[in-house]
Amino acid sequence: MIAKLKQFLSELQETPNPEQQAHQLRLAAACMLLEVVFADEEMSADEASMLPTLLAQTLDIETTEAQSLIEEAKQRGSAATSLFEFTSVINDNFSIKQKQQLVLAMWQIAYADGHLCQYEDQIIRRCADLLYLKHSELIQLRNKAMAD
Repeated sequence: MIAKLKQFLSELQETPNPEQQAHQLRLAAACMLLEVVFADEEMSADEASMLPTLLAQTLDIETTEAQSLIEEAKQRGSAATSLFEFTSVINDNFSIKQKQQLVLAMWQIAYADGHLCQYEDQIIRRCADLLYLKHSELIQLRNKAMAD
């Protein structure tokens, strides 16, 4: 019993190495994009084909790595209790420009199937608020996504 408690406490005190931190950051971004995809409770073919490319561009990673992140994010996202656990990681590590790029990707994935569901809109707005982006930035990013 005491050994298990010691093990638990030591795991909490361990700081992840930079590679693990980078992976957690990418995973948080992937989870946020998946929140938008599943806001309307289904993934369209357009969203499915666009998601790995958008994630790869947003995070500057290879498409194959984006695919594996998406699979991992599907499992992790279903266990998530709030958007805050993803946005807090993003806030700690992303610049304003990177946050804007992520929100732009969220808008692009929301418009991938040709229409914007009210739930997709709500999630993106909530995420932008949690990422401390201005409302004007949010609207500019939405307009850019619509133009693309």
